[in-house]
Amino acid sequence: MTTTSEDELPDELDAEPPVRTDAYISADIEADGPIPGRFSMLALGMCIAGEQDAAGTFRPIQPESARFYRELKPISEEFEQEALNAIAETGLDRERLKTEGIDPAQAMTDAAKWVLDLADGRRPVFVGWPMGYDWMFLQWYFHTYSEIGSPFSFGSALDMKTMVYVGTHRVLDELGKEKLPPELVPQRPHTHHALDDAVEQAELFQRLRRWRPPGRDQ
Repeated sequence: MTTTSEDELPDELDAEPPVRTDAYISADIEADGPIPGRFSMLALGMCIAGEQDAAGTFRPIQPESARFYRELKPISEEFEQEALNAIAETGLDRERLKTEGIDPAQAMTDAAKWVLDLADGRRPVFVGWPMGYDWMFLQWYFHTYSEIGSPFSFGSALDMKTMVYVGTHRVLDELGKEKLPPELVPQRPHTHHALDDAVEQAELFQRLRRWRPPGRDQ
């Protein structure tokens, strides 16, 4: 029997794993309350926003070229009327979704597969505004219902609101979308339809990625 010391291990075992290109995926959810589990995610929209390689080269990608949308069956009887009022004009009706909504297990498995197929070896990175609310629902639903878990790893997310804060250092009361610098404002409207808003956010992310805050030349 022969043994191999650590000094004799092949060099490739010590090598760092290759750095993947990021695939930025804008996602937006509509829900009937503030937290998942007690309340339900009613709709999920996602689209491609762009990619960036390890050298820092960013390439925007047309959001309409890769889109995903599902309306889900509610998982509980609890809801907040204020949340439903905000999405009423989109035609997203909670009562209708009780019978016509897609089962969460099917919807989230489809969503996870879509993200992984789109990434195609790149690292899928969620981008949202603000990140916390949508990310909380997405990850909870992926880990609870998807047959293959979440396509986003533990920290694969970027918050666009934080990106604006870093450039402006404004307090949160002054960081609403309605107070964005003019050069960042997307051309697409915010409709509270999950897919529309995902596409709007993708445009915002592309503008943010090219943005140079005041006083910065590089």
